[in-house]
Amino acid sequence: MLLSGLAQAADMTAAEQASAKELAQASGCLSCHALTEKIVGPAYSSVAEKYKADSDAVASLVQSIQYGSKGKWGRIPMPAHPSLSGDDLKTLATWVMTVKK
Repeated sequence: MLLSGLAQAADMTAAEQASAKELAQASGCLSCHALTEKIVGPAYSSVAEKYKADSDAVASLVQSIQYGSKGKWGRIPMPAHPSLSGDDLKTLATWVMTVKK
């Protein structure tokens, strides 16, 4: 059985979520994104809402974070973050799916 993106994220503990938020801050993610408001990029709550029924949400977000993306949320592209480890990419993507409005 495939789990939705939100179901995948439901297993994160509060401590893991806090750690992931610190990782996002340290990685520069929060320069362009906020939890519930659009800055340069979409709010993480909007991303979680868009992908909530997608069983491949975390994998899709990992790809967008690692390689960047263009055209998914408007004209401003998201830069690639190739220096993040696979574990960090998965942590960030999973955490994004926990953010609610």
